[in-house]
Amino acid sequence: MIKLISKKNFYLFVTILSIVTLVGAVYIEYILNAKPCKLCLYQRYPYIAAIFVSFFGYYKYNNKFILYFLTFIFFISLIISGYHVGIEKSFFLDFSGCVSENTNTLVKEDLLNNLSEIPNNCKDVYFTILGLSLATINALMSLLIVIISVLLITYEKNR
Repeated sequence: MIKLISKKNFYLFVTILSIVTLVGAVYIEYILNAKPCKLCLYQRYPYIAAIFVSFFGYYKYNNKFILYFLTFIFFISLIISGYHVGIEKSFFLDFSGCVSENTNTLVKEDLLNNLSEIPNNCKDVYFTILGLSLATINALMSLLIVIISVLLITYEKNR
């Protein structure tokens, strides 16, 4: 098997990708005013974890546990984003966190405040890049990182 990328460079790539992804998500949310749903917010957590794990992996690149843990993080990211894509495509029912329960009020001001706090529905796509939802892009990136991680693990075992 030919080694395509070193583990050290892989950790650097994942760190940079994770930072760019999070900065892009914050830019889309606050500058472009595309309010995220609950699952969109949950999809950010693996990237935050990946920054720290990749940072340590860059300096301790001979530690096998770090690569396994990073693979696990992006596998979780793949599950979350895949579930989100499934909701967008109506393969799964809506996530309960995306539905408001605070509309049982009769006072006008309270009702207006509650309506402004209702999270976006996970089924609705408010922002796309090249026709793909951000959840779809996240699923593809997570899948790519899992595949590269497994290839690196396999290479290390066969070496």
